[in-house]
Amino acid sequence: MPSVSTNGTSSGITTSATGDRHIPASVRADGSTRKEIKIRPGYKPPEDVEVYKNPTAEAWKSRGAGGVPGATSIIEPDIESKLSNTKNAKRREARRKAKAAEEGAQIEAVVGTGTMNGQPSDAASSLKQSADERGQWRKEDLAVEATEDPLPLDLEAEKEKKVRNLRKKLRQARDLSAKKDKGENLLPEQFEKVIKMNELIRQLDALGFDMDGEPR
Repeated sequence: MPSVSTNGTSSGITTSATGDRHIPASVRADGSTRKEIKIRPGYKPPEDVEVYKNPTAEAWKSRGAGGVPGATSIIEPDIESKLSNTKNAKRREARRKAKAAEEGAQIEAVVGTGTMNGQPSDAASSLKQSADERGQWRKEDLAVEATEDPLPLDLEAEKEKKVRNLRKKLRQARDLSAKKDKGENLLPEQFEKVIKMNELIRQLDALGFDMDGEPR
């Protein structure tokens, strides 16, 4: 009665409907027939022995499947805008203070050379009034600028800085990965950098760069 195969293994062993284990007959390359080989109960060939898998090594092999737990995937675009907007506001405030200090010095110079009985001259009063008006206009301009979008130039500079930082981290991670492949032992913090390599690549991809840090 021919056997019916119910399952197979790496070594080619199958189990018939009656529970007998055997390697089915096959045809060799020269056309001759290789007879069916019966397998004694309880025997397991080396091909079917499960190999021990190191959890750390398996995690390394599947490091790109689900990302790094607890890692931030991409930096929110809103954070970039807020950061750039804050820096622009600080620059504008610094320029405003410098301008006010310059105008104040001009007023003091006029008052110091054009006073009469301790009272400022008409020229000094006119200059002070003009400065006050310009200060008020500047405040209004700052209020309008605060609601405008960040300057594209500053945003581009922040992006370039971030890309340089990601390239540096990715280069370090690849160097450590190469050392690990050569059999060198890594410190825990170095191994952590290696397993974050795919996360760095994803961040570069979100910014428009390939895995080598080059623009796409």
